[in-house]
Amino acid sequence: MHQLLVWWFFTVKGWRIKGTFPFHLKKAVYIVAPHTHSIDFFLGLAIRKKMHFEFIRFLGKKELFIPPFSWILHSLGCSPVDRSTNNNLVDQVVQKFKENETFHLALSPEGTRKKVYKLKSGFYHIAKKAQVPVVMVGLDFFKREVVFAESFMLSDDERADKRKIVDFFKDFKGYVPEYGITSDIEC
Repeated sequence: MHQLLVWWFFTVKGWRIKGTFPFHLKKAVYIVAPHTHSIDFFLGLAIRKKMHFEFIRFLGKKELFIPPFSWILHSLGCSPVDRSTNNNLVDQVVQKFKENETFHLALSPEGTRKKVYKLKSGFYHIAKKAQVPVVMVGLDFFKREVVFAESFMLSDDERADKRKIVDFFKDFKGYVPEYGITSDIEC
């Protein structure tokens, strides 16, 4: 299935990859945006396979983890999370970074496929508490490009860091362009 996705996106649809994947990093948080449609998931699987970094993990809402999907999601590197309650998710994920010599996690800074007016803060607090770099990955459905930015460490100024993130993602057109990250988003 993975090879079929790679063939579909990169041969049939003509997607290209710009930038380089930071294979030298042992740990990192990858923020991938804009996340505007469920097709982003399948594009993400194709990118992972094409670039040979299937080791990247991601989180999925626990409601998706019903048989037979739970086995499939686990095999893809997905971990279930309960988004309905305050269950200290940030600390749980930070613990995974501490327990593993290598750990890579991909997240959506929007936290949803719908239009947002403020970035979620979970990815920020995970990277900050785990003291790992952030890698921004832009998905542009208009140009059919996946763009990897250089990794960077977060500063002590969350607002400035989020402004940098918004400035990177604001020009990328998601599958549903009107749901994308825009320059007027609150940081």
